[in-house]
Amino acid sequence: MGANQRGTGMSDKETQFADEMGDVTPLKPRDKVMLAPDRPAQSGLEQRRRAAVAEGPVQGNFLSTEYAPELGPHDIISFVRPGVQHGVFGKLRRGRYEPEATLDLHRRSVEQARSELWAFLQDCMECQLRAVMVLHGKGDRSPRAGVLKSFVAHWLRDIPEVLAYHSAQPYHGGAGALYVMLKKTDKASAANRERFLHKQGV
Repeated sequence: MGANQRGTGMSDKETQFADEMGDVTPLKPRDKVMLAPDRPAQSGLEQRRRAAVAEGPVQGNFLSTEYAPELGPHDIISFVRPGVQHGVFGKLRRGRYEPEATLDLHRRSVEQARSELWAFLQDCMECQLRAVMVLHGKGDRSPRAGVLKSFVAHWLRDIPEVLAYHSAQPYHGGAGALYVMLKKTDKASAANRERFLHKQGV
């Protein structure tokens, strides 16, 4: 054993490794995005939403900022399309579906909310999410109470993939938030059909 090995307590392999790595420059640390272990899908959606908004108006966004029927900040609002089962809507209304993703629109302008809501819903549908939540706030402290809430409710009705929505339960924000149910995409339906046929042995 050589003098360096005796002085450091290093084995032959450790000494050889240290010699080979001596001229290697360590990488500089980078900023990292930490994903919550229990909400990986949510973190990915948030990153894509921010990127889409940063790039400017989202392509294909037909939502209008010209007019929305006025709602009060504390109004409980509800919407369901024909064909949605009563029991399914009842579960949505009571908060029985855990939101798979959440969009927070607090402190957003109407135009910002328009872009962010559109990008968020497109991502949710791409990821085949069915039950999501939108936090629009009540706006009762702003000069025009309930403005953003009014536009969000109006926009959601204009999006065919939105099957239903209802004001959230108090523990999820009450009149300042909405549970939203989305239609299954063709991709999701095809996958479900394949699983069903496989179970049937077809």
